[in-house]
Amino acid sequence: MRAKTVTHVEYEIIQHILDEIDIQSVREEMVTDKHSEKRFETGAKNVSDLITNLAKRRLHRLPKDHADYQEKSE
Repeated sequence: MRAKTVTHVEYEIIQHILDEIDIQSVREEMVTDKHSEKRFETGAKNVSDLITNLAKRRLHRLPKDHADYQEKSE
């Protein structure tokens, strides 16, 4: 797949982060009890939501032939 725009590249990198980065080793270091587990799960979800939002904000700027392209809703 050819990089068609900077936004296209940004989207693909964000998707790669969401799909491929394993945070298990961070979890193993930080979670030591039920309280730290809850904090970790909440923090991990917050970060996931932030990154997902970054991807969603780029959908309407992807090349029109991209599988994830969506027209901007107003």
